[in-house]
Amino acid sequence: MATERNPWFELRRSAIQGRGAFATRRIRRGTRIIEYTGEIITDEEADRRYDDEKMDRHHTYLFAVDVNHVIDGGRRGNLSRFINHSCDPNAEAVIEDNRVFIEALRTIEPGEEILYDYQYERDGEPHESWDRLYACECGAPNCRGTILKPEKKKRRSAKAPRGAKKSTRRPPGTGPSRSKPATRKRQRAVR
Repeated sequence: MATERNPWFELRRSAIQGRGAFATRRIRRGTRIIEYTGEIITDEEADRRYDDEKMDRHHTYLFAVDVNHVIDGGRRGNLSRFINHSCDPNAEAVIEDNRVFIEALRTIEPGEEILYDYQYERDGEPHESWDRLYACECGAPNCRGTILKPEKKKRRSAKAPRGAKKSTRRPPGTGPSRSKPATRKRQRAVR
């Protein structure tokens, strides 16, 4: 990795997490900064390699590219694995033909850390450990406190007829749907 270089950024200590990718020159909106690379493995292999239950905090370089396959940036990966998460990103992950690219959402100035929103997918029932395991430390004013994908807001049902009394009770089983995050980065794909 000592000889690996990227024309757009360099690695430096990040206030968010470990090392981060910092722009070495102006990066215009829409610029493809780097491809996220690594060993392509199955979901089953990813679960075998990385067990969230045994981690103090979530830390993997996994990125889901389709339903069955994941890129493990920790094995044969490049500098892209050091791009940190932010709830107020200046870049995004774009998936094309099972390849992942990091592209600028806006102009990124020299010295600015390159960040994208990991948006880990939620799957299953929530667990109390998620707040600690998937905590966000980006410090953005709009930080949602987690690297998990925001929960989908429920659509409001049709309005009650005028004069109808509003109930504050919900029937059993109709509460908000929450789910467990996947154990890999499943970013929003722009197609």
